[in-house]
Amino acid sequence: MSNFAKLAGAAAIGVMGLFGTASAQDWQPTKPVDFVIMAGAGGGADQIARFLQSVSEKLDLTNRPLVPNNKGGGSGAEALIALNGASDPDHSILVTLNSFFTTPLRQQNLNIDINTFTPVAMMGVDPFVLWVHKDSGITTFEQWVEAVKAADGEYVMGGTGTGQEDSLVIGYLANELGLKIKYIPYAGGGEVAKELAGKQVMATVNNPAEARGFYQSGDVIPLVAFAAERLETFPDVPTMTELGHDFAYNNQRAVVGAPGMSEEAAAYYQNLFKTIYDSEEWQSYMTSESLAPMWLSPEEQKAYWAEQIERHKQLLSEIEG
Repeated sequence: MSNFAKLAGAAAIGVMGLFGTASAQDWQPTKPVDFVIMAGAGGGADQIARFLQSVSEKLDLTNRPLVPNNKGGGSGAEALIALNGASDPDHSILVTLNSFFTTPLRQQNLNIDINTFTPVAMMGVDPFVLWVHKDSGITTFEQWVEAVKAADGEYVMGGTGTGQEDSLVIGYLANELGLKIKYIPYAGGGEVAKELAGKQVMATVNNPAEARGFYQSGDVIPLVAFAAERLETFPDVPTMTELGHDFAYNNQRAVVGAPGMSEEAAAYYQNLFKTIYDSEEWQSYMTSESLAPMWLSPEEQKAYWAEQIERHKQLLSEIEG
């Protein structure tokens, strides 16, 4: 991810000019905005979308409401199809995660070209953490590896979708460490976290926000973070790099607009989410939920998409063959 840091650094330059020549005041929504969520209820994308909605309402930033609309079917394909064919592009926006990249690659029959979507806002990136149940008796990553090997193909992990972020991280672990893991896909991260807390699966790679409640209650234990540096909220949890494996993987938390969105509407949403991004509420949320700040201009978002498409092509080829 060598260009990742460059993009993040570049995001701090020229922020005031990122809306182009259109003025956000030239256009406002004339009806409720379809705020599509590319995942099921309770997961990280769902939590973030509803928090963004709440900040917008609290600060009275929109004249029409953002209406959350979960469409997590088909590993996010349902959401992509909905946005791609939106009858009113100016009133259709999407909260994305990395299935924004992987689903079109894996399901080419969808005929989705993400480069036709409208860049709106990169709100940050979300790390992954490996979790086990407290009753497993496992407290270190090394113990976990031994437990998976001892299960001899019967170790069960859950994650969001197939070919999405969770399965990519789990696939990396299996390939890197020579592990046999049974993978069960679920509709969203909230359901995945609940299944681990209920001992229906043996481990997960939930984002911190998704597992937070079960961590606070003591039901689940974090073993390792797939991040470049230790997370502030989990200072005692090592990273994969510390353990000798050069692998970090983040989930994008971004908002995009439908293809065909007008420049005036795009400027309006870009201004709206930049205002939310700069708010005390969002900055505090990123800190409490272990998100890394990463604002990108529309042009930088397009460059980030291109980089991530190539990165996910490589990950999918390594994991799926």
